[in-house]
Amino acid sequence: MAALKNVKSLYETLKAEWSKKDINLDLCEEILNHLKVGLTELMFLPTTNAAASSQELILARNILEIGALHSIAIGIKDPQLSFDRFERYMAQLKCYYLDYKSELPESPYKYQLLGLNLLYLLSRNRVAEFHTELELLPSSQLDNPYIRHPVSLEQYLMEGTYNKIFLAKGNVPAPSYNLFMDKLLETIRGEIGTCLEKAYHKISISGAARMLYNDPAKMHEYASQKKWILGSDKFYHFSSEEKKTDEPLPAMELASQAIEYARELEMIV
Repeated sequence: MAALKNVKSLYETLKAEWSKKDINLDLCEEILNHLKVGLTELMFLPTTNAAASSQELILARNILEIGALHSIAIGIKDPQLSFDRFERYMAQLKCYYLDYKSELPESPYKYQLLGLNLLYLLSRNRVAEFHTELELLPSSQLDNPYIRHPVSLEQYLMEGTYNKIFLAKGNVPAPSYNLFMDKLLETIRGEIGTCLEKAYHKISISGAARMLYNDPAKMHEYASQKKWILGSDKFYHFSSEEKKTDEPLPAMELASQAIEYARELEMIV
């Protein structure tokens, strides 16, 4: 009981700080680090060997939710650290949202965080995992604004209507979505940029900006990252060294594999 009381006291301190208009993110991180240690003394993750009280589960869920949102809030300083932490928090939270949804009262952060998780997977170009996570949700939840937003984005991706994705940047259901939206737009620009390199020998600054849905003033920075060369003709030239030559098909290896496969089928029959 002493461990539970200590964790609850720390959580109340964290909750009070997180509710402020100007949140001290460093203080929140310090409290979260203490809470992570404290949670190990509780049954914060249900197991088959022992049952945890609903009080412990709700307390742990609330702490993990603030931790997940905190990981997004620090994304401006260190995006990669933010992504890694968010993924770890969500791996634990899904247990409460999906496996214990009938035993615990619904959290007000549930759909926001589930939607953020879907958007995170899209932003990392992990489309297969996106669909796996989506299948875990009942169809009745797909109309929730937090869920509908990433689902719509995935449809735009499949359609290739990238302009709708860039327009959706200004219509996020919560400010916490902005970090992953920026990452998604960066991923899309990277894919478009790769296609431009394969489709053209050169492209004008305005043409590249239009194709990449980018501000012409920011094109030089983007082109520098992609190692595009700006010629005297004001066109970006793509390095011919990066263009891969067509490799010959390994005919003998493929034939050998096909023969071996046929031999194994014959043995089965």
